[in-house]
Amino acid sequence: MTNPNTSRIRELNDQFRITGHGGRIYITRGIMALPGYQMFRIVEAIRAFDAFTQDNDPHGEHDFGAVTIEGEKVFWKIDYYKPNLEGDLDIDGPGSEDPSDAAGTIRVLTIMLAEEY
Repeated sequence: MTNPNTSRIRELNDQFRITGHGGRIYITRGIMALPGYQMFRIVEAIRAFDAFTQDNDPHGEHDFGAVTIEGEKVFWKIDYYKPNLEGDLDIDGPGSEDPSDAAGTIRVLTIMLAEEY
């Protein structure tokens, strides 16, 4: 079933991923262990990512992607939380009740090595 608010969710996810505004960004220990210049290149690649397809973005929300930088495969994922950061929509349910509502949702972008997923 397609969410009628998919285009708004996609817009908010892209805005957050590109600007960092509208949520929080978490970087895993594996990413933190990389040289600083490599972390910078990873973040820049995620900001510029636009290779969304039906295979890697089946819901059309632009909430997940993968990049390879200097031989390191990196995944990034956006999750939706209530403003108090309780409940992950994918794990705990209730999470954000409406990810298309910018005021009622905190986006969390996690950047991780593929092996940490």
